[in-house]
Amino acid sequence: MAELGTRLKEARLSKGYSLDDLQEITKIQKRYLIGIEEGNYSIMPGSFYVRAFIKQYADAVGLDAEELLETYKSELPGTPNNQVSQMTSSPSRRKVSKGPSTKMMEAMPKIIVGLFIIVIIVVIWVLMQSKNSAVPDVMDDTPSEIEYDTKVKPIDTEKDKEKEHKKAQTKDKQDSADSEKDTPDEKQTEDVKQSISAGTIEADGATTSYTLTGADAFKIRIEVSGPTFIGIRNQQQQEILTDTRVYNAGEIVEFDATSQNYARIRLGNSSQAKVYINDEPLTYAQQIVTQNIVINFNKE
Repeated sequence: MAELGTRLKEARLSKGYSLDDLQEITKIQKRYLIGIEEGNYSIMPGSFYVRAFIKQYADAVGLDAEELLETYKSELPGTPNNQVSQMTSSPSRRKVSKGPSTKMMEAMPKIIVGLFIIVIIVVIWVLMQSKNSAVPDVMDDTPSEIEYDTKVKPIDTEKDKEKEHKKAQTKDKQDSADSEKDTPDEKQTEDVKQSISAGTIEADGATTSYTLTGADAFKIRIEVSGPTFIGIRNQQQQEILTDTRVYNAGEIVEFDATSQNYARIRLGNSSQAKVYINDEPLTYAQQIVTQNIVINFNKE
């Protein structure tokens, strides 16, 4: 067994992954994973895939892929370079000189677009000029015989003034009453806050159960700070997260589980993943690396 394969296999076993688990995480066929661990690269589709598969394997088990490839490069098959000479000698790669007619044909679309823009500008200018000339002289055509009664009838007596004052007071009282009537009852507008129970550690030691109550929705968000495997299953232990894999730092997993009463979140490295339920952070009941987090959604 090659030293590189031995190191990768030891890292896989320390993570507790079987070859089937690793095949599900990396999407690499099991026979290729076995070939990497045994140093049997002849079964690979090509030297490019050897390096790509090793990099995916290393990322999945938490090793530095670049450091491994550099350290054990002597064990890896080389990349063929005869394609470079073929590309440089191929007649189809030679530069074809362009004559004046070819350059003119290439410039024709630009010329046509430029002429089209000039025509549009001229048409807009002509329309604006014609519109300005068609505006009639409103001041000259206004009939002098028409008179408008713009006078405001004055309040001549103290009695009229008092009536106007009472009307104003009545209007102010009515507006104040309407305003109080429209004010919502603060007690009725209080929102019921969601609650997440303290975690209960199950018998297997790797699973913690929580209960979500007082919420209309059940939305999961996981913020990743380093390589970690993430999967979400329903109560029948079926994968409901379509993209189950190893996520890297900076990636965010979002899943709407409102239609579910149960969700089991599998974290390969919980120290590098933060779980939020309806935008509220979940406090882990136990600090172990690989763990299962079960959320029971109690719809009320």
